[in-house]
Amino acid sequence: MCRLNEGLKEMDLNGPCVPCDLVLTGDHAFPLVMNSRGQVLMAASLYGRGRIVVLGHEGYLMAFPTLVENALTWLRGDGSDNLSVGVQRKVEAVADNLSKSIFQANVVEAFSDNPEVGVYVTDAYSVGEDPKNLLAFMKAWYWASTHPKENTLLKFPGNKVSGVTGIYFSEHQGEVECLPVYPQIPSSWMAVVIGKDFEDDLEFLLQGISEFDLQNGVAASEVLVHGPLAFPIGTTEDGRVFLAGAYYGQGRVVVITHEGLLRRETLAPVWNNAIRWLDEGRNGVVGVAPNLKQAFDLFCKSDLNCMKTNLREDLSVFVCTAYSDDHVEEIQDFVAEGGGLLIGGHAWHWAQTHRDQNPMTDFSGNKILNKMGLSLLENIIWEGSYKAPVPSQAIKDTHHFRHLLHRFAGHVNQGKELTKHEEEGLKKLSGDCANYLRMKAHDCPSYTQVVSTLTNILKKSGMPEVGDSCPVKSPKDHLLLSLGAEVYKVSPDSDALLPYLIKDNPLMPVVYNHRIKINVNTAGGEEWISTGLYLSPGMKTYMAIPAEIVNKGWKVQIGCQTDRLNTAELKRAPCVHERFPVSSEMMQVWNLWGGLIYLIAPPKTQVEAVEVIVQMAVPAPYYKSGVTTAADWSLLRTAPAPWAELEFDNIILTVPSDVVRDLERPDELASHWDAIMRAVADLAAIPQKFPRKERFVTDVQISHGWMHAGYPVMAHRSVAAQLLSIEHARTTGLWGPIHELGHNQQRDCWEFPPHTTECTCNLWSVYVHEEVFGINRAQADPSLKPEKRKHQVENYIKEGRNLKSWSVFLALETYLQLQEKFGWDAFKKVFTAYHEMSNFPSDNQGKMNLYAETFSQTVGMNLAGFFKAWGWPIETTTEEKLSNLPPWSDHPMVQYD
Repeated sequence: MCRLNEGLKEMDLNGPCVPCDLVLTGDHAFPLVMNSRGQVLMAASLYGRGRIVVLGHEGYLMAFPTLVENALTWLRGDGSDNLSVGVQRKVEAVADNLSKSIFQANVVEAFSDNPEVGVYVTDAYSVGEDPKNLLAFMKAWYWASTHPKENTLLKFPGNKVSGVTGIYFSEHQGEVECLPVYPQIPSSWMAVVIGKDFEDDLEFLLQGISEFDLQNGVAASEVLVHGPLAFPIGTTEDGRVFLAGAYYGQGRVVVITHEGLLRRETLAPVWNNAIRWLDEGRNGVVGVAPNLKQAFDLFCKSDLNCMKTNLREDLSVFVCTAYSDDHVEEIQDFVAEGGGLLIGGHAWHWAQTHRDQNPMTDFSGNKILNKMGLSLLENIIWEGSYKAPVPSQAIKDTHHFRHLLHRFAGHVNQGKELTKHEEEGLKKLSGDCANYLRMKAHDCPSYTQVVSTLTNILKKSGMPEVGDSCPVKSPKDHLLLSLGAEVYKVSPDSDALLPYLIKDNPLMPVVYNHRIKINVNTAGGEEWISTGLYLSPGMKTYMAIPAEIVNKGWKVQIGCQTDRLNTAELKRAPCVHERFPVSSEMMQVWNLWGGLIYLIAPPKTQVEAVEVIVQMAVPAPYYKSGVTTAADWSLLRTAPAPWAELEFDNIILTVPSDVVRDLERPDELASHWDAIMRAVADLAAIPQKFPRKERFVTDVQISHGWMHAGYPVMAHRSVAAQLLSIEHARTTGLWGPIHELGHNQQRDCWEFPPHTTECTCNLWSVYVHEEVFGINRAQADPSLKPEKRKHQVENYIKEGRNLKSWSVFLALETYLQLQEKFGWDAFKKVFTAYHEMSNFPSDNQGKMNLYAETFSQTVGMNLAGFFKAWGWPIETTTEEKLSNLPPWSDHPMVQYD
């Protein structure tokens, strides 16, 4: 860019020349001159080993001789000693202007008269030669005005050359003004627009189409439509796209987000239209990949000239799936040079099975499609029948990424009002921006243009403050809150952006070159390893990683609150943690929101005595049983980080640091939690040393409920003080936290969802309260008072023992009746029996019969009658198996027979 603008301080475009507004789509196409409306009036691009410079009006050739010489030098390329310039006769004035330069200008009738030139200069009406060595000074809008019914992108002569390189001439006039020249590539939020309205394309593609049949078990992906020459064809009612098209170079592409739909009879008219649109009237051969046999058979019924074949240069249209990256560049070149591509596939399954990879860059379909302005997302579009859009309204009514981004940028920068429809689309725009930014195409000018636009939006508006006392509610603030972290990750100058995002970011004392010893044996799932270190918002640090764990599935995580929020009122950003794959021995990590630093060990990994060094971080209050001494803790509890961790034998508690400042005896709290966790293991009939320590993490807001199970268990911040209070546990209890730990002990083989999902976990709550806290079940939860228990059973009987209402505390009553007769040891023995079984039934009826049989055999008594009295679907075969055992004839439900 600097070489092209060298010696130029300004360019006065005022005058008789009315330039064309250029549309840039190529990865290597970049603007040279952009007016204040964001219109590109001059541009350049690379293609193969060649280069092209495009001016929006041939009159600029004489107006800017310095630019012309700079352009010739750049076009000649580095290391080339060919100073010969071919000048087409219609612009022979160029030769006169070059007479005093180092270049040797020769006037020719056509490029073929002197093919050995280093650079060729022509106008828009004399092109048609190889674009790799052409310098085109073209004028397009006038041609469009005299050919109003023709497609400028395809028919204008200049586009037949420059379009291959990703520079198109639109029918729009460019506004002229005197513009300053800067060394960097110009950018403007106003340039983020769609290249055309696509109404004529949609009229062709949707002819005879009233709806799209995506029924009968289809699970398609959503496609992100982000290119300036890409457009949606088929959408759901809420504007999510499953069928889209695009211009790319001289060719076209259509993508359907499930390859199975290519063979669907009800969609045959859609594919007939699509293939004919892609063929562009050539009546050429349609090559169908061999793995699409049924699609081939369907297409042949439409009188198309089809052939089963892999990609060949002589094809007019190629049809394939999105699941191979063997011929990415060949497919892109095929389309760029005029071919048509119909491609089908979804990304959601790939994303679910490649959790550590980026679908936007690593999925094979996106390696092909990203450059074409389309990307397959991991978002699922479920089956349905979706109405075809009205061509004249389609682009206005759907959420084209660039259209809504342009409108939102205008709203922020110029105060332009958003329509209700556009406001409703801001949530989708948030997700689209996040996905688009994950392409990380930093060498692509169109990508950097969007990054620049989003950066300017955040600098103009700032990021809203968010917290318990200042929740974010509006769609605009939702979007800004989500954008902050995503733009910060890809910003070329994140340090300059940070003050616009985080307003209050006090400096904290740090430690340097902190060493962390790692000893792990992850028998089960992945495991978080606490470091006792914290990064402030936006703070960056380097970590030295031992070679033994590099590229072995390890990660670094910044932040403990891993819940992703999806709610109308936000008390924090939707996602506040970051993960980095450990792929080198020296890596830099950060998180806009800050957070505790963790090493994430992959499943089934054993590592001993390796050491990680953290260059710089803020110390956090961190206690570890058997490691941290009383003297250590007296200092550590005052550490400046806002989050603290207490790691005991079988559980780790992550709480706000102010909760631990006055904790003088963490060893006593450790004994308290060790007793709780021993009881949890005891009832579950598992070893008292957990294969992976449980975790509790508190947060200002979580994804669902007051708490929820998982790794970690998530709870609201107000629960933190209860977790650290022995007195509270022994007087009031900890029903909720133990309930969640019980969830983590539930096993599918003896669970009957949805009936027991919120029921059997409470067995642990009752057990721990009675056996550890000394709190009777009737006092542990109000629902377990005798009168309430009796009342709910009576109602259940009156309503006909309908299992649909057998859940939560009513279902718990069944298990409590068993416990009150046979004791807790019976449950422990039942769970032990299940540990030794395999090949379980998958349906509730089968599982309930197995449970009745197992419990009966365990206690030596026939319980079939008891379970039948509860409405369980006990089978005759189960009753026969238990017939040799004495019946439980006086069970509590007998009174209701």
